[in-house]
Amino acid sequence: MDQKKPNPIDVHVGSRIRLRRAMLKMSQEKLADGLGITFQQVQKYEKGTNRVGASRLQMIATILNAPVGYFFADAPTPSSATDSKPVVHEEDAVTSFLATREGVELNLAFQRVANAKLRQNIVQLVKSLGAPSGLDRDHADPGATR
Repeated sequence: MDQKKPNPIDVHVGSRIRLRRAMLKMSQEKLADGLGITFQQVQKYEKGTNRVGASRLQMIATILNAPVGYFFADAPTPSSATDSKPVVHEEDAVTSFLATREGVELNLAFQRVANAKLRQNIVQLVKSLGAPSGLDRDHADPGATR
C-alpha cells in the first residue's frame, strides 16, 4: 500500500465532513474553533490527508449535528488484494460534487424550485449542457457559446 496516498475511507470521511459543514454553511474556522484546532487541520481532515480519530470524529459529529454513521454512508468498499485499481462508484462522484460549494448551492437552489415541471426542465437543461462534446454541433443551440 502506498503510504503517500490517503486511504480511500479517510478521503470519504473527510468529504462527508466537508459536505455536512457546507450544508450547515459553517466555515472551517468555526468547526476548528469548536474542536480546539486550526482550520488547516480541518482542511487536512476534509482532504483525507490526516486521519480523523474516533474521539475527534465524535466531536465533529456533535458539532455538525450528525450521527457518526453519516460520515461512513456510501463509503467505498476495499478492493480485493489482487486488484490494484480502486473501486470507483458513480455515487462517489455525486458525493464529491455535493461536497463542493457549487454542489451545495445548486442543490439548495434546486430544492427551492416548487414547480415540478420547472424542475424537470432544469434537469433537462443541465443534461444538455453536459452533453458529450462529440455530439454533432449542427444540432446544438446556435445561440449557445462553447
